[in-house]
Amino acid sequence: MKPDLVARELSALSELAAVMAREGPAITRLAARYVATIQSGGTIFFAGNGGSAADAQHIATEYVVRYRGTRRAYPAVALTTDTSLLTAAGNDFGFGEIFARQVEALCRPGDLLVLHSTSGESENLVRAAEMARHKQVATVAFLGRGGGRLKAGVDDSLVIPSDVTSHVQELHLAIEHIIVELVEIALGQPE
Repeated sequence: MKPDLVARELSALSELAAVMAREGPAITRLAARYVATIQSGGTIFFAGNGGSAADAQHIATEYVVRYRGTRRAYPAVALTTDTSLLTAAGNDFGFGEIFARQVEALCRPGDLLVLHSTSGESENLVRAAEMARHKQVATVAFLGRGGGRLKAGVDDSLVIPSDVTSHVQELHLAIEHIIVELVEIALGQPE
C-alpha cells in the first residue's frame, strides 16, 4: 500500500479546492442563472460524457428530487439518460450530434443548458452549445484544462485549473452541489 499516494492526492485536491474557493463571485453568478431559469418557468438541461455524464445525471436529480430538504421539484433534465435516443442519434447522425439533436427538440428560450467537460474539446458538447445558441438558449459550462473550444462557445463558464480529470470532476460536482444549495436558499426553500 502507498499511504504517500493517499496524502498526495488528497492534498492536491485540497489545494485545488482552496483555489476554487476564491471563485465565490463566479459561482454565485452561475447560481443566479439557475435561479432566474427556474423563476421564469424554464428547465435546466445537463450534459457531459463519461464521468461528466454521471455528474450531469446526479445534479439533475438533485433539482428534481431534493438536496438539503424537501421542497417542490425544480425542472431539470439530464440529456445523458435515454439510451435509445443516444444510440439512434449516434448511429444516424454521428456521436457528435447526440446532445445537439436533443437541444434542438427539447430546449426553448428561457431554458439553461449546463455542459460538463474536463477538456472542453468534446465535439458533442461543442455542437450542443452551437445548437443552444441557434435556439437562443442560455449556456453554462463547467470545464477543466483551460476550457478548450467549449469555453468560447458558451455564455458563462467556470474552469478548474487542472489537467487531472478526477480532480476536475470532483470539484465540478462539489461546486454544482453548492449551486443547488444557493438555488434553494434563493427560492426560499427547503424547510
